[in-house]
Amino acid sequence: MNELEQARQQIDEIDAQMAALFEQRMQAVTMVAHHKAQTGMAVFDASREDAVVAKNVARLQNPKMAAYYEDFIRHTMAVSRSYQEYRLGLDKVAYQGVEGAFTHIALRHLFPHSKALNFAGWNEVFDAVVSGECAYGVLPFENSNAGDVSSVLDLCYQYEGIHVVQMYDQPISQNLLVVPGTALRDVRTVLSHPQAISQSSQFLRANGLTAKASANTAIAARQVAEMGDKSVAAIASAETAALYGLEVLVRNINTDGDNTTRFIVISKETPASGNRFSLLFTVSNKPGALSEIIQIIGRAGFNMESIKSRPHPGEKFQYYFYVEIEGSPMSEKGKLLLDEMQKLCRTVRLLGVYSREEPNG
Repeated sequence: MNELEQARQQIDEIDAQMAALFEQRMQAVTMVAHHKAQTGMAVFDASREDAVVAKNVARLQNPKMAAYYEDFIRHTMAVSRSYQEYRLGLDKVAYQGVEGAFTHIALRHLFPHSKALNFAGWNEVFDAVVSGECAYGVLPFENSNAGDVSSVLDLCYQYEGIHVVQMYDQPISQNLLVVPGTALRDVRTVLSHPQAISQSSQFLRANGLTAKASANTAIAARQVAEMGDKSVAAIASAETAALYGLEVLVRNINTDGDNTTRFIVISKETPASGNRFSLLFTVSNKPGALSEIIQIIGRAGFNMESIKSRPHPGEKFQYYFYVEIEGSPMSEKGKLLLDEMQKLCRTVRLLGVYSREEPNG
């Protein structure tokens, strides 16, 4: 037996031990799931996971393996979360659109073992979560080029029982998809979601292409596949091309090479832990009211990463505000901030507490 064969044999023996330990671990995970069901605890607890990761990495004797072992532990815990959700009947996740849409791709990354249920509209995603048909919903929230998805933010404001429990930043590569055998000179019209069209506007103008809006990128790709017309193309992901039998004619046509969409995960879970939180609030329509709130946030020692204003439903020329803040509202200073805002704002609501997840590499 040579050195390679010996190493492979050793790996096989270790894998056999790990399979048995995996089953033992998942039995313990089942007990955790039952406890969480009885006590109303959320499945995901970012601070608990961070503590477990740190404790396990500290056990290593070889520090050069630390980053790799951290990846291993985080993946193991993600699998455990999925299994808990399955055991608790929380493995259905809602999204808007069809298979292959960027939201569906984000969902598959966030919930690889869950059942993805698609709906025609964003409001239907919210309804599915509120009714309990789905435990979670995944929605686009903001793009680094085209800005925020205002309709989704408005729905967050309108559905008071909904919270944001996670954010995920997904790099978006827009591609020109065509019927096989199509050349760029054949294309006259391009179908896609309005944001994808906006993100690819320079390419479209440079090539004299007319854009028409579709409900989302995957639906546009499906339409092109069904039409079979070489004069019509779609802007969508490479994954979508494979789903609908299209070819990627031109890759990365988005104007900004660093094109990223931020997705949110919504749930009826009570916000628990994370390194960021978001608030929805209204103030009296008088000079300095908003400025006072911004100053309070700064004096409390928090970094306000984002602020947006939107028309208040049912009140002409009145507005509500969304802020995203780095830190935890569960800390002592976080609780003091919320108490002070409650006194000065007309309304204030903790929308979400989460740790923003960004893709590796």
